[in-house]
Amino acid sequence: MQIHHDPAARRFSTEVEGHIGTVDYELRDGVMIVTHTRVPEAIEGRGIAAELTRVAFDAARANGWKVIPQCPYTAAYMRRHREYEDLLA
Repeated sequence: MQIHHDPAARRFSTEVEGHIGTVDYELRDGVMIVTHTRVPEAIEGRGIAAELTRVAFDAARANGWKVIPQCPYTAAYMRRHREYEDLLA
């Protein structure tokens, strides 16, 4: 799966079978605030949201950002993946 990061739009996205999955965020003072994760029903259940979130968290780490997971999905992902706890703002 190819994930595209558009820093200007503050979005990570991927296209699967013509459907777009996204993770949206805001960036404030070195903190990535994840506001929304969206995967259309037609492509749910394939780990797309998890992969988008993993790439977003890896980008935050690479940029030295902390993360506030406002989106319920990303908050749950962070609880399940303790390797990202150090990013929590």
